[in-house]
Amino acid sequence: MYDLHTHSLLSDGALLPSELARRYEAKGYKAIAITDHADNSNIKQIIESILEFTRAWPKTSNIKVIPGIELTHLPLEQFKPLVKYARAHEIKLIIGHGETLVEPVLPGTNQAALEAGVDILAHPGLIKEEDVGLAAKENIYLEISARRGHCLSNGHVANLAKKFGAKLIINTDSHAPEDLLDPNELELIGLGAGLTQSQIINIYKGVQGLGV
Repeated sequence: MYDLHTHSLLSDGALLPSELARRYEAKGYKAIAITDHADNSNIKQIIESILEFTRAWPKTSNIKVIPGIELTHLPLEQFKPLVKYARAHEIKLIIGHGETLVEPVLPGTNQAALEAGVDILAHPGLIKEEDVGLAAKENIYLEISARRGHCLSNGHVANLAKKFGAKLIINTDSHAPEDLLDPNELELIGLGAGLTQSQIINIYKGVQGLGV
């Protein structure tokens, strides 16, 4: 089991990266991505810190920690240069903070993030059909979210993903210890979105391209 959307105190999370990784390891996860929120104000510092941490993480650990970033509330024209910057600086997984129903995300963010080539579009809200088609074309994952509020559009996202053949990923978007779900609880989020058990199994078989 993997969780590829988590936050540490490098942005607005509550835990050190090491405690975050250890808590997931204790729950039986095989890999996590630490994907703290970033824009032009802090992307350099976060990348330096997360790379320093992941390079020092023991190779003998039972859990793999993937260095990631979540590009959050950006002006639309900043997605492409910041995706390029993150990739050039060894970030392995880039998330775009999508048009969730519970935050004032700039309209057009889903499209801008997809066109910039993020790896995952997080909590994309009432995503348009054309954007789901773009995600399918570009092999970008759409997120089914366990996080309160963000999860309100999970059924919509899952239905359109199935219609257009877009890839899905189930993540917690954890910020605090109480957000860390057991693997079976994360599977229930997928079932609640209308996915079958076999579809959920296939999701976790198909994430090799995300650094797992």
